[in-house]
Amino acid sequence: MPFLPTYIPSDVCGPVGKDPATTPVDTCMELVIADIEDDGVSAADTPENAGLADVVAEAKQKGIDLKIVVVDRNPPIDTPLRDVATEVGEAFGGSTVLVLSPTESGTFSTTYDRMTLEAGQDVAEGRGSVQGSKNFVGELTAQHFPWTTFTIVVVLAVVAAIVATRTLQNRAKRQNV
Repeated sequence: MPFLPTYIPSDVCGPVGKDPATTPVDTCMELVIADIEDDGVSAADTPENAGLADVVAEAKQKGIDLKIVVVDRNPPIDTPLRDVATEVGEAFGGSTVLVLSPTESGTFSTTYDRMTLEAGQDVAEGRGSVQGSKNFVGELTAQHFPWTTFTIVVVLAVVAAIVATRTLQNRAKRQNV
């Protein structure tokens, strides 16, 4: 069963030019999703956000179906940004979603694991929408050390060392008897 968002902040009305005091949040989310359909971006039309469609296009060339939402203010806590990302991700199956506020972010993806998304958020937050989005894509496409493989190899090496030590101890006992 898919995760159902618990709180969508009224700040989501900003990117679509609606007044959060008079427009229901559900209406704003529908407008955000409709806005994303043309270029993968829902953000206020400001110089700071110019270039976001280019980031989405560059991500597509790297095999990432990226959607970006930029809200003008930070919600009281950052969790609602992930809820917005989840709503957008459910509307655009298979996409990776980045939601940015001035100093926070939220993400959703069925392609990337949470650890990778969190690392991408860390390099995206507080750097402006365009640079933050570029940093996010860079983190998704970066080669990372294969810790899981490394851990498995180390564990197998330790097990082999234990078995070899025990075998040598048993041989030594037999020779001494």
